[in-house]
Amino acid sequence: MPNARRDDEAADRPETGEAEDEPEHEPEGRDEPGSEGGGGAGGGGGTEGPEVDEAVRTLLMLMPRVVGRIRRMRIPPELQSLTLAPRHLSLLAYLLFDGPLSVNELAARLEVAPTTVSLMVGDLVKKDVLERTEDPVDRRRKILSIAEAHRADIDGWLGRSAAAWHAALAPLDASERRVFVETLAAYERGLSDPMN
Repeated sequence: MPNARRDDEAADRPETGEAEDEPEHEPEGRDEPGSEGGGGAGGGGGTEGPEVDEAVRTLLMLMPRVVGRIRRMRIPPELQSLTLAPRHLSLLAYLLFDGPLSVNELAARLEVAPTTVSLMVGDLVKKDVLERTEDPVDRRRKILSIAEAHRADIDGWLGRSAAAWHAALAPLDASERRVFVETLAAYERGLSDPMN
């Protein structure tokens, strides 16, 4: 998503998979798009959706609920002994949805150095979560894939999130999906920027 290559370690925090209850209060005082008074301070006729400050307020109240639900998605028992950081989850997701990939291909997707990917997959290979095989086209290249013994568990774990995204994005047209993805990427970059 973001274009800038991140520092190899700074963005990662281990995922424990432990559930933590988060407040799930519905945002109060929110005007639905198109409802009376929903045009913000101007109240201009035909204005659709909230003003920026109202949208920010709604999202600030929504995000803790989203994070809480994500944290309640249990890591499969076979992976709980590993110290999984967010990039490990992205790595597994790429292998699940894109199929077997080389170290260089994973590095390009994760926007990290190939040496970092090699370190990331080391423990997963030792734990038989990933398999490293020769590329049948180029035997000098190694290909990584999810071991069949763990595919169903990982699919059930990450597939739930994929299904939720699909349901949310399917009603949008292509330009709306592009705006949503770019907005989410810009928000993530904003969180990564040091405070002035």
